[in-house]
Amino acid sequence: MTERSNAKLVAIGAPGAVADTRGRPLLDLRISVMDRCNFRCPYCMPRETFGEGYRFLPAAERLSFEEISRLARLFAAEGVRKIRLTGGEPLLRTGIADLVGELSSIDEITDLALTTNGVLLAQHAAELRAQGLSRVTVSLDSIDPVTFRRMSGGFDGLERVLDGIRAALEAGLAPVKVNAVVQRGVNDSEALELARHFRGTGVVVRFIEYMDVGNRNHWRRELVVPSQELRDAIAAAWPLRPLAPAQPGEVAERYAYADGAGEVGFISSVTQPFCGGCTRARLSSDGVFYTCLFASAGTDFRARLRAGADDAELRALIQAVWRRREDRYSELREAAPEAARPRKVEMYYIGG
Repeated sequence: MTERSNAKLVAIGAPGAVADTRGRPLLDLRISVMDRCNFRCPYCMPRETFGEGYRFLPAAERLSFEEISRLARLFAAEGVRKIRLTGGEPLLRTGIADLVGELSSIDEITDLALTTNGVLLAQHAAELRAQGLSRVTVSLDSIDPVTFRRMSGGFDGLERVLDGIRAALEAGLAPVKVNAVVQRGVNDSEALELARHFRGTGVVVRFIEYMDVGNRNHWRRELVVPSQELRDAIAAAWPLRPLAPAQPGEVAERYAYADGAGEVGFISSVTQPFCGGCTRARLSSDGVFYTCLFASAGTDFRARLRAGADDAELRALIQAVWRRREDRYSELREAAPEAARPRKVEMYYIGG
């Protein structure tokens, strides 16, 4: 990342926003509110590992809404302007709309979003919008029922997901985005159909290169479909023109359909790492603060909260952790032998 683009990132943070060792400000906070999920996607929560006997967090070990809101306000005081609620599946958390209402009242937060698999979205969309949710992203890797079932770990819920997307549009949770992880030999042949399905609907499809998140998804480099390959295929069907980033630090490369039928995006963490512009922190559902999606360790905030730490102590810890941050896993991936790579936190635990 150039000094010039780095300056742009710093400029949109709060005055005096904390920055890491590479000059990246803390602007985005992803909060996992639930480690459970109703899907068993092979690249995230494979059924052979996360079966009926798997021990998820008991409710008492998750952060309460009061604790989440308190931490969110402290992160906002250090420069965070965007919050995204994730899981697991966040809509499994009872009363999630109440938490949205609490977070939407934080003055510094300008963008409050949620990522979901969409199965429960239809019944929650209107209330989430009424409580202040800005927008929603739905994880959907295929609109073919057979492939959808395979990639969701055996769940027959495609129509419910599509109903949820329609409900989000009707509720005004715009822009609605669809995130599709593309794997060679699994769903790469269906990318064009996914793009076709949502063209002209107002839904933005973003194709994500298959990443080695966590330790259980059997990732191999040959399973990655480069964004360039997908972009060329889509552009051959419907010409594209590049769009400028909507905001500094944005991870997706945006393209508009030349005929005005909306836009499509590409997230290329493997072939075009964007570590240099990463401004994201992550908070697990049990209160561990991580500075990278590929982190192997984090900082426990829950213990400090429940031991009576005051706001000044917690803010000082946020500053200290972020200022030590050096993460750039994706930039270094190819240089490190697989055997030398550290074990990483699982994606279901801290969100994508």
